[in-house]
Amino acid sequence: MEKTTQEQLLFQDLADQARVAPPTKTTTMLSPVHFFSHGSTMMLGEESESASYWKQCGDDALAHGVKGIVMMGAHWACVGQDKIEISMNPKPGKSPVAYVHPSKYIDYELVPDLDSGEKCIRLLTDAGFGVNANDKFDWIHDTYLILIRMFPERCPPTTIISMNANFDPHLHMQVGAALRPLREQGYLIIGSGGAVHNLYRNVWGPMLRYSDNFAQECAPGDWAMDFRQAVEDAFCNNSGPHLRRAVTRLMKHPTYRDAHATDDHFMAATFVAGAAGSEDDSGIYAELKAETWELTNMCNSQFSIGRWVSAT
Repeated sequence: MEKTTQEQLLFQDLADQARVAPPTKTTTMLSPVHFFSHGSTMMLGEESESASYWKQCGDDALAHGVKGIVMMGAHWACVGQDKIEISMNPKPGKSPVAYVHPSKYIDYELVPDLDSGEKCIRLLTDAGFGVNANDKFDWIHDTYLILIRMFPERCPPTTIISMNANFDPHLHMQVGAALRPLREQGYLIIGSGGAVHNLYRNVWGPMLRYSDNFAQECAPGDWAMDFRQAVEDAFCNNSGPHLRRAVTRLMKHPTYRDAHATDDHFMAATFVAGAAGSEDDSGIYAELKAETWELTNMCNSQFSIGRWVSAT
């Protein structure tokens, strides 16, 4: 009995030492990943908790010398099995933004990052995707709305990644996984979509009558609240490969089709799960950092996974 006790104490002491002094590993700078719900176009024109958080994330990125932005939005998809396009337009225009005065965006100079675009093409090609460079694509508010809010003084070098029009969550997760190495090179990966984003079930009256997108004349529908909670649970209670499974599985949730009449605004979530869901990301959980409800039933949740710190 005494020998067993001594052995137990020895093993416990070794275990304590391992926790206190783990083996030394090479450290690299690992950037965070954001899933941002961009909401309606009015999120560019009106101040909100989400807008303030976007600015905070931009300031943080600049403070840590961000090399560039790699972003998948919700308004650009290409056709073809396993096809993805990369925006390589050296002087992209901007699509108009409804309900927002042009002074909010018209003079903002976009900065496409063609060198990083080539890098994305190589990574995705190596991962088995059919990748095309699109030198005609003009940027849409789902991406440049976020950039203006994050970096109001100047757009950083940015690469826009298309969706695939088949809207397969696993494919978009794999796109994020293929681009994950960019996090070790100082790039910030962002998915711009929506937690709850069904234009058909929004309440448009207050916005059309009074230009008030934040009016809440009644509570959000139960379906919106249920799916919003499911999104938070999937992001904040899972990490590593479990995050990838939890987020892609949300498309089977009973209220998914109520929350997303079309799949386009959910693909960015699966893209983010891919970029922040490797085995090396295990133990790093997303945080819900801000949230803004619009048009009664649109929930704009803002999630961040990881921070600008050295990671083993």
